[in-house]
Amino acid sequence: MKVPPPENGFIPPGTVEVPATRPDVRFWPYVGLSEQPDEEELVALDPDLRDALYGPSGRPFSVTIVFPDFEGPGCEAAIGKARASAEYRVTGEGRSRRHRARFLPDMALALHELFELVGPVEGTEVLIDDRPVPYARELWLPLFWFLIPR
Repeated sequence: MKVPPPENGFIPPGTVEVPATRPDVRFWPYVGLSEQPDEEELVALDPDLRDALYGPSGRPFSVTIVFPDFEGPGCEAAIGKARASAEYRVTGEGRSRRHRARFLPDMALALHELFELVGPVEGTEVLIDDRPVPYARELWLPLFWFLIPR
């Protein structure tokens, strides 16, 4: 018989319903996890944590543009250009959805084209080697654009 708990929180012995089945001995949410992280989990790690756990990665210098969905004709073009980057991910849902595109030094022109579309959009971030740094827009992007072939 099932009895609702009393106001004071004390449940007299013998009044609680016995469950029909016994829970599994193992803690179910973690059953069957692989011992090594997959590529998606490694990408999501903070760069400093990744270096501390696995040693320096030796990845080349990169500039990452993170931007939200926005209204207007340039949104689809921006997403298309972001997908053509060296690494593209989408995080979040709804209003917190962000597009993250990483560009290597040989992709300076593609980075410039994407930034022309999403630079004025509120919420756009520029990350240098996956880190927010001072003057990323004002200093680092123009320096990166010197790599555009003339």
